[in-house]
Amino acid sequence: MTARPGFYRQELNKTVWEVPERYQNLTPVGSGAYGSVCSAYDVVLRQKVAVKKLSRPFQSLIHSRRSYRELRLLKHMKHENVIGLLDVFTPASALESFNELYLVTNLMGADLNNIVKFQRLTDEHVQFLIYQLLRGLKYIHSAGLIHRDLKPSNVAVNEDCELRILDFGLARQTDDEMTGYVATRWYRAPEIMLNWMHYNQNVDIWSVGCIMGELIKGKVLFPGSDCILLLNNLNYSLDTPSLRGSFCFLVQYLVHLVHFDTAIDLLKRMLVLDCDGRISACEALAHPYFSQYHDPEDEPEAPPYDQTLESKDRTLEEWKGTAERKD
Repeated sequence: MTARPGFYRQELNKTVWEVPERYQNLTPVGSGAYGSVCSAYDVVLRQKVAVKKLSRPFQSLIHSRRSYRELRLLKHMKHENVIGLLDVFTPASALESFNELYLVTNLMGADLNNIVKFQRLTDEHVQFLIYQLLRGLKYIHSAGLIHRDLKPSNVAVNEDCELRILDFGLARQTDDEMTGYVATRWYRAPEIMLNWMHYNQNVDIWSVGCIMGELIKGKVLFPGSDCILLLNNLNYSLDTPSLRGSFCFLVQYLVHLVHFDTAIDLLKRMLVLDCDGRISACEALAHPYFSQYHDPEDEPEAPPYDQTLESKDRTLEEWKGTAERKD
């Protein structure tokens, strides 16, 4: 089979990629349940990019809705600290053959998971990274969305220490009926582990607290192989009535690792059992810990995200048509 005019074909890890000629030097960088990712050089933009080939995007109605949602979410995000869409394409020349979908985004460097494994971050690095994480999260939350799967591997950093939040596969609007088993265990808020159906945006704040603690400590803050063990770890931390609702072990294990008292105070405000008592992303940005970075004029909000299009019942062909038009 020959490639579509202006495209070329290449087999990588037993998967055939068919991409526009502007994307050269395809190199595999990762794969998951919903797709594979290659780095490439964009000869038009003259920069490296990430090209994601969605896995069976129109195999079923569920796959179609999820693919369309990911496309729309990426298109909606226009923020320095949130991954956004540079391009979207398909090698298909007609709706009948439209079975592949590729998304192009900025290529970031290492994720926080790799960084924390191989180097100890200074207090200043932690401060700047968490500021950017909360700045991006404020933008996401202002759109009426919850990320729901914040973890170090979903936070990318380039060589200039610039951070972007990745992967909106689990993102939901705040008024959706929630499901309990979503976020990665070590970064899951208690209300998710307890399977509460109507949690709010502050589940992401808990995850930020876990990430911040891990960057300071150099290892996972709440390790546990299952839900019960994790809840036991949390309960063990509540052994001082005066600190009930936050975590006294933070002072015990982290205070000697960080030179900013304000860092410990911020952690206490994020890691609160009662989700309604947690600090919001907007409030956290105004915390004294970020005094050298905080600028309300440079912490933008997003337009509301409208999910009505993706909530409609459609046939497979209708989903394809909607995605092809990039509505």
